[in-house]
Amino acid sequence: MTGDTAGLDEAFETYRGLLFSVAYRMLGSVADAEDVVQEAWLRWSGADRTAVREPRAYLVRTVTNTAIDRLRSERSRRESYVGPWLPEPVLTSPDVADDVELADSVSLALLVVLETLSPVERAVFVLREVFEFSHAEIAATLDRSEASVRQVAVRARRHVTERRPRFAADRAEQRRVTEEFLSAALGGDIDRLLTVLAPDVVLVPDGGGKRFAPHRPLEGAEVVARFLIGLGQHPYDGVAPEDMTTEVTYVNGAPGVVFRGGGMVLGTMAPEIVDGRVHALHLIANPDKLESIAERRVLALGLSS
Repeated sequence: MTGDTAGLDEAFETYRGLLFSVAYRMLGSVADAEDVVQEAWLRWSGADRTAVREPRAYLVRTVTNTAIDRLRSERSRRESYVGPWLPEPVLTSPDVADDVELADSVSLALLVVLETLSPVERAVFVLREVFEFSHAEIAATLDRSEASVRQVAVRARRHVTERRPRFAADRAEQRRVTEEFLSAALGGDIDRLLTVLAPDVVLVPDGGGKRFAPHRPLEGAEVVARFLIGLGQHPYDGVAPEDMTTEVTYVNGAPGVVFRGGGMVLGTMAPEIVDGRVHALHLIANPDKLESIAERRVLALGLSS
């Protein structure tokens, strides 16, 4: 390896974590984010480095615009998706959960809200609100005027604020409620489960047509409770209830549940907990979205570098 190539590799590796973090928040998919980072590497390895004054800016620009293009091309495919589309869940370390700002920036709840933004709005929000890029830096990244970026930033922030759920800051309380919720559901105790679920709780299921899941969200504590208890009393994807295992772990920066059985990850469930009760549940059973969970990969999704 020549000195120039070694330097090229070193520069890219310095920012690889940042690039993946941006791409995942933009796309809500580990596989797509990794593809985008790989494409950035290919462009970077073929770039005229004498014309690249700031490698970080060049690489973030490449990843962001590639992600925007991918989001635009994905729109039609997602319109034909079977049932609700949810982002791909990831395992995160307890350190992420301890950092409230970091945990909220990668939460499934926020990623779901980001899905309602246009690709450009999403890029501006992620770069500005999550990674604290300046308006001028974002303008250069997107090849837009700074005034235009400021307008998009205000619009995107307002949109997210109106739809973003309120999070409990106490992670220990979140874990306690998650464990209580899981115990009541597995025990088939509907009365106890109803005390944990908020009256207007919503369960959003994503089976992608590849595993059993309702094709629309379920609303109301009674409906959600009966669905969850029934789910735990019957075989799922050929796995009997007694052969399933459950684990409370950290999913996207907060306590969540991973279901396994038959050598597979059967699904993950991420609760949104406010004031000691579950207000929403994101149930992801599409096997295409569970590969990193199955591999027990704990992904770094930091905000620095």
